Amino acid sequence: MVLTTSIILPALLTLGLPIQAGKAKPPVKFNNVQYVHRYSKGNLHEYTPKNQSDLKKWTDMFTINDYPQVKDGEGLASIANAVLENYKGAKAMVVRTDSKPRTATKPAEHLIVVLFPQPTFIEAAFTRLVMNGKQGASLVYSHRIYGTKAGDAMSTWLKSNGEKIDKALMAMPVPKH
Repeated sequence: MVLTTSIILPALLTLGLPIQAGKAKPPVKFNNVQYVHRYSKGNLHEYTPKNQSDLKKWTDMFTINDYPQVKDGEGLASIANAVLENYKGAKAMVVRTDSKPRTATKPAEHLIVVLFPQPTFIEAAFTRLVMNGKQGASLVYSHRIYGTKAGDAMSTWLKSNGEKIDKALMAMPVPKH
């Protein structure tokens, strides 16, 4: 069994998400890039661009997590707080958080942007938590930069791409998966 080296997977596992093998899913398009399904376990589905098939060394990843136990905005807020605490427990540096209040036509949404510095890479994770029909879901875009001194390069990348990624993620409907 191949597990990705994503830092997000262990954080989500601590939320008690079931783990089981999954079958191939349709591709996901995010920010004008097509992502190919690579891996599923239970309610977690990971995708990378076509040219990034090695899950041990990828640069861009899109992850969809389903939270079938979440049935309303309060449950979604609770999961958002749990995800944030799990990220902090994994030594993430919180870049920003944001919550969009519920409107008459749209449920509340939450955004968490964190950095996971590691000895040989740094990973930025943009996590949007949203209701998908009658259950919660998260859409996670992750970007890695490899190297022992990747912090400056990530800072430059975030300045150039962070706002664009935020907007694209917040505007995206939950893909079929």
